[in-house]
Amino acid sequence: MTLIAEDNQPGGAQPGIVLRAITVIGIALSLFQLYAAGVQPLGLFFQRPIHLGFVLVLCFLIYPAFGRHRKRDALGWTIDGCMIILAILAGAWVPLNIDIIANQVFPRQIDVWMGVVTTIVVLEAARRAVGLSMTLIGAFFIIYAFAGNRGELPFLADWMPGIMNHRGYSLERLASQLTLGAEGIFGIPLGVAATFVFIFVLFGAFLEVTGAGKFFIDLAYAATGRQRGGPAKAAVIASAGMGSISGSAIANVVTTGAFTIPLMKKLGYRPAQAGGIEAAASTGGQIMPPLMGAGAFLMSEFTRVPYVDIVLVSIFPAFLYFGTVYLLVHIAAVKQGMTGLPADELPKVREVMAEGWHFLLPLVALVALLVAGYSPMRVGFYAILSIIAAASARALWTFVATGPNASGFLALCRRGIALTLEALDLGARNAVAVSIACAVAGIIVGVVGLTGLGLKFSAMMIAFSGGNIVLALILVLLASLVLGMGLPVTAAYIVLIILVGPALTEEFGVPVLIAHLVVFWYSQDSNVTPPVALAGFAGAAIAGSKPMETSIQAWKYAKGLYLIPLFMVFNEEIILGGSLPIVLWSGAIAMLGLAAFAAALEGFLWVPMPIWMRVLLLPGVVGLFWPDLMVEIAGTVLIILLLGMNWAQARRDKAQAGDSPEVQRPLET
Repeated sequence: MTLIAEDNQPGGAQPGIVLRAITVIGIALSLFQLYAAGVQPLGLFFQRPIHLGFVLVLCFLIYPAFGRHRKRDALGWTIDGCMIILAILAGAWVPLNIDIIANQVFPRQIDVWMGVVTTIVVLEAARRAVGLSMTLIGAFFIIYAFAGNRGELPFLADWMPGIMNHRGYSLERLASQLTLGAEGIFGIPLGVAATFVFIFVLFGAFLEVTGAGKFFIDLAYAATGRQRGGPAKAAVIASAGMGSISGSAIANVVTTGAFTIPLMKKLGYRPAQAGGIEAAASTGGQIMPPLMGAGAFLMSEFTRVPYVDIVLVSIFPAFLYFGTVYLLVHIAAVKQGMTGLPADELPKVREVMAEGWHFLLPLVALVALLVAGYSPMRVGFYAILSIIAAASARALWTFVATGPNASGFLALCRRGIALTLEALDLGARNAVAVSIACAVAGIIVGVVGLTGLGLKFSAMMIAFSGGNIVLALILVLLASLVLGMGLPVTAAYIVLIILVGPALTEEFGVPVLIAHLVVFWYSQDSNVTPPVALAGFAGAAIAGSKPMETSIQAWKYAKGLYLIPLFMVFNEEIILGGSLPIVLWSGAIAMLGLAAFAAALEGFLWVPMPIWMRVLLLPGVVGLFWPDLMVEIAGTVLIILLLGMNWAQARRDKAQAGDSPEVQRPLET
């Protein structure tokens, strides 16, 4: 099993010789990264350019110049061949000339032109692997750097608002900023992608090819399959488990959704509803510790907070998110009178654990090593070794138990080598898009640092919000949605935190870690928010439903994505810690508020809710989020009173109806 379907797998529809080249280069990249992670760490001006060179070559092999659905002709091969040569030069130039570059005051002309070549190659790779919008955004920031009275494009200065104006920069200055230092393409975003992110993507690939995905899905079905709406609940739990491995919403949808969506439809969920539930649950993959996509690693680099601390403080918010999706799924199942799957159609927990318990060992080892203080790179390296060892030991035990023989042993060895090479290849392919996105994000970071755009953007944000933190957060949410239409989640997070981070932390007093968490959570909304809901579209493809209708359902079930960051801002102790009573109180009202919001949204908890009750629940939810103890208490009392009335109505209805089989038993799980 792979992280992506075969038809959509990078490099899947290529001639044989190209596929073999992709495989060889992918394996070489993975081995290089394993060497750097576990044997000999490399300096940033060696690791990052070499990683970028490998990734660019893979990109131009995987994604032809004129699209993957058009066969390469002579012109296509000429363009791609030139791009591959330039990609090799871009990756090799800085490592081969680092001594000269480091000791010169002004860049040589050849260095400037290599910087131009590197930038153009990265933007073209982004067009192919990430999308045209990513390239256009990168190009826009470059043009912005040139605009100004002293820049290469001074005539554009008249078109920029006064607050956005700057002096302008020359080609030499910008090329030096973007490619000859650690503030541009070879900056923190690419550094994170070339180290932490790659090694954990590779770890996820090893788990996938050894069958961990099926183990988590079967375990989720065994745990929830007999409950009301069992397949939908299994989708939530399986997506949480898969998210801890892949950290990718779309990867979650295509892996868990292939199993859960057909069963949800069979049980009675509408196709759009089934696809939306899977998309909402899978979006939690990028906020689910320990991997959290690339988010936790980037946050650690930007905030200088240890990676393990970010993982620990992210556990409870992730629990709240998946709990909210789970409750919404359950309420929908009860409203529609669904039942669970028959026991004979479900796997048994004991059998699933007996077959795949060894997949838990690498995750336990990963967490234990992080807590012990090992660096994330070294932890990822040891985690990969542990999954290889666990899978090999399991296969060897099975081989011995079934009667060993020489031919069987050779076949076992061949299969083990084949799976290892497949994982090395898959990990490299899956890292291409995120690495290139981070390289373009480096261009944006470099321009923002050069022009001071971040402070200017913060000033505009303060002016538009009038100093109101709620309005400021709504502006961040809207900005993340717009950016998410063209950028992957990781790139959207980097751009947003650079632009709005200073305003949130310095002007509104939001702690740095919470500001990063809020921006990262809001960066996920492009996965589930129409009109661009990538996870929703993937769910629609599997469910056979309309993409927009499925996206609306995904948006509905992922409401926790919008509310939980607000709770973080107004209840800092839930993240930063505090006295035990305050932390427990904050955690309790967070769960109560999200449950009340789910009930108000669906108009149902134990029995249907009248309109007036749903309307009154909303100010109660707002009260729980308000940073004032008396208001929180008032909101808590109001919500408990209203939900208590709903529960009492359910008891009265049950007493009046007796045990009639026609009466729906509410909230049975």
